[in-house]
Amino acid sequence: MIEARNLKKGFGTQPVLDGVSFRIENGESVAIIGRSGCGKSVLLKHLIGLLQPDAGEVLIDSENIVPMNERQLLRVRRKFGMVFQGSALFDSMTVAENVAFGLRRHEHLTETEIARRVAETLEMVDLPGTETKNPAELSGGMRKRVGLARAIVYEPQIVLYDEPTTGLDPIMSDSIDQLMLRVRDRLKVTTVVVTHDMRTARRVGQRVLMMHDKKIYASGAPDDFFASRDPVVRQFIDGVADPKETPF
Repeated sequence: MIEARNLKKGFGTQPVLDGVSFRIENGESVAIIGRSGCGKSVLLKHLIGLLQPDAGEVLIDSENIVPMNERQLLRVRRKFGMVFQGSALFDSMTVAENVAFGLRRHEHLTETEIARRVAETLEMVDLPGTETKNPAELSGGMRKRVGLARAIVYEPQIVLYDEPTTGLDPIMSDSIDQLMLRVRDRLKVTTVVVTHDMRTARRVGQRVLMMHDKKIYASGAPDDFFASRDPVVRQFIDGVADPKETPF
């Protein structure tokens, strides 16, 4: 379903990705973890063609998207749903208008069909009857759910999550984790989750990829990964700062 081959990307003189390679199978759930600034979000943007690599390939269903023009990329992006870190809702739109935004742009549906799809999707994310509310009236967890509803309303094949539990308390984070699993199982989607939350990585990921030093440093099933004795992996999992490093 998704494959990166020797991706390299830099901004100015600063390299961010330096030979990133991995493969994600159809229907698989993968958590991508790593320290802040290691290139996780940059990597996600490469998967949907928002950024072009300096070298390497990105294959979606065996198609290399790197040389594609914008029209060709639009066709590939229809396979993706994206849940942004801050939900990225339009403040001037209601919940229903936010969820239906992609449908109105890309689907030829009647208003009745759109309303039905929106209602069904809000039901799936445990927000029935919220169509007329504005984002300002919603809690952080509810906004996350609306963002997910917008991502899945047109039934994509792949859903990308960028830090889906950031800013949420542990109970709400668990609720979002369970929701991601339910969406994966119900819609049979391939799931890619970028996260700093080790509980989310362990619950949602059938496989965990760790980025370090601009590459995929480690990979494995959650039980094996979290049992690793590798010092770099262990430091990140345990959240222990290296006393030799200065944060400022």
